[in-house]
This record gives sequence, structure tokens and C-alpha cells, in this order.
Amino acid sequence: MIFTNSNSLFSFFNDFFSKFNLMDFNFKKNNLAFVFFTFLLLSSCSSFKQDIDKKEKPLVLTTFTILADIARNIAGDRLLVHSITKVGAEVHGYQPTPSDLVKASKADLIVENGLGLELWARKFTKSAGNVPTIVLSEGMKPLLIEGDSYAGKPNPHAWMSPLRTIHYIDNLVEGFIELDPSGRKIYMRNAISYKARLLELDKELRRTLSKIPINKKVLVTCEGAFSYLTHDYGMDEAYLWPVNAESQVTPKRMLNLINVIKERKIPTIFCESTVSAKAQIEVARSSGAAFGGTFYVDSLSSKDGPAPTLFDLQRHNLRLIQKGLESGISQNQ
Repeated sequence: MIFTNSNSLFSFFNDFFSKFNLMDFNFKKNNLAFVFFTFLLLSSCSSFKQDIDKKEKPLVLTTFTILADIARNIAGDRLLVHSITKVGAEVHGYQPTPSDLVKASKADLIVENGLGLELWARKFTKSAGNVPTIVLSEGMKPLLIEGDSYAGKPNPHAWMSPLRTIHYIDNLVEGFIELDPSGRKIYMRNAISYKARLLELDKELRRTLSKIPINKKVLVTCEGAFSYLTHDYGMDEAYLWPVNAESQVTPKRMLNLINVIKERKIPTIFCESTVSAKAQIEVARSSGAAFGGTFYVDSLSSKDGPAPTLFDLQRHNLRLIQKGLESGISQNQ
């Protein structure tokens, strides 16, 4: 995207913000703001542009970091994969930036999760132009959220169960082959390898979680993001809010969760990395449970963190679950 003069830049920003309803603002009336946003756009796109200029490969953009990790494993060296959202970003209510739109306009394929996770994605991809899009959850029968304001809507966190992630892989391979038919054998070979690793992770989860007595298999989190994992591995779940798009902490939600923790004698509760744990720590204090640490769900960690890949994420969460519930069991028996 090339801007030939300042008027075209003004028009770009005003058009972008009006499309996304981010703010009612006229850049022409505030030159300082115009300069600031121009600087942000150019600086944030510089490293991205260098990657594009260096490599003559199809560009795949995913909506968040976990999908980018999966996509890179299937793509190998044939595709250039980037995540629109950065590590640590809250994906549910993410507000795209002007640089995101520039990146999307250069993409050959956009990869989404679907199931209502990315509330912003439809408008974003439409504004990006005629860029093909695949939805990894398409064709999957979702679990529905029970109770609260999102009751009856699909739970979007299907990647939290290794067996469900296999469905993602099949849709991803199909999309990659359509984008790059000559890479078919590579994508299929990488998919077979990745699926084998998912099946090994499935065995590891079943083996570890089976050691927790049935009456203690209750996973308490801030967001109801573990429905697929708890459903597929014989656990119950409780949470402060159903999805992070509806993360208002109310006295009623806190009291309901405190009562569940006390009734079920749940020893340890958790929260997720992309939201504040303040309310959950208060729930722990009021219920007598321990706060067991931070799960990764909607975002990977940095490379030097505990969850730089999906497999690291799952094993980090598993260690916290095992330590928290088994520790609680030994203290209460």
C-alpha cells in the first residue's frame, strides 16, 4: 500500500477508524494525532515489510498466536506465517490497528478460529479486500456454553483439546493445498507428523488426569475456556465468566463461584494469562481455596516463557492442574 500524499493518509485513517467504529475522530483537525498514528503505522509495518520483501512465499495471516504456531508446523518452509495479534493479546475483543489492515491487504490467506471467538474478524477481513479466508472450526460440532449470558452459544476454545485440534489440521491442510497445490505432499506429511504428536499428548493428558480422584476433578478458571478439555477428559468446570468478551466481574458471579468451590471442596483455582487475576485471587481468599497460577489459553507466551508453542502450553497447564489438585487432595485428606 503506497500513500502518495498527506491527503491519502488522512483518508486512510479516517476510513479505517470509521469502518471499525474505534473512535469518532477527524485526523485533519489534529495534526499531532495524525503524525502519531502515521509513525505507529510505519514503524509497526517496517519489520513485517522486510520479511515480505525478502521472501517470495505466500503470506498466511492467523488471527492469534496459537493458530500461527499450528500453521507454521503444517506449512514448513513453504509459507510465511504471521499472527495478527501479538503474544499476550486478548483475542476476543481485539481492535485491529491500521498496520494490521496493511498486513492483511498483502496476505494470500487469512486463518480464523471461528465459533464466535474473533468478534472483529468478519469486518476486518472484509476491509482487507479480496483475501481468501479459512475457518478452522468449520464442520466441527461445538460444545455449547451452559448458563450465564452466553448460554446456548458455541464455546470457541476447541484447540484446548488435542483430539479437537486434529479437526483444525484437516481444514488447514485443505486450505494450504488450495493456496499452494505444489506443496501438497509436504503439507500432508507435516500434518501426519503433527497429528501423531497430538495423539501422544492426548495419552499424556489421560494418563496424568486419571490419577486425580473423580470427586476432585473440577477445574475452576476465570474464563470458561476449558470446556473441551474437561469434557474430553472426564472433568467438571466452573468459571467466573463464560468468555472473555463478557468478562465483567459481578458480585453475583463471584458469589456463585465461591459457593461451588466450597460445596465441591475444590482445593485450587486458576486464571488465564490474557486477563487480570485480581478477582479470582479474591475468590480464592473468600472460598478458602489456593490460587494455583496462570494458564495459557488464548495466547502463547514469549519464546522464553512457559508456553511458546501449543504443546508447551498444554503441558504447562497440565503441570499446574496436577500440582494444584493433587496438592489440594493431600492437604484435605
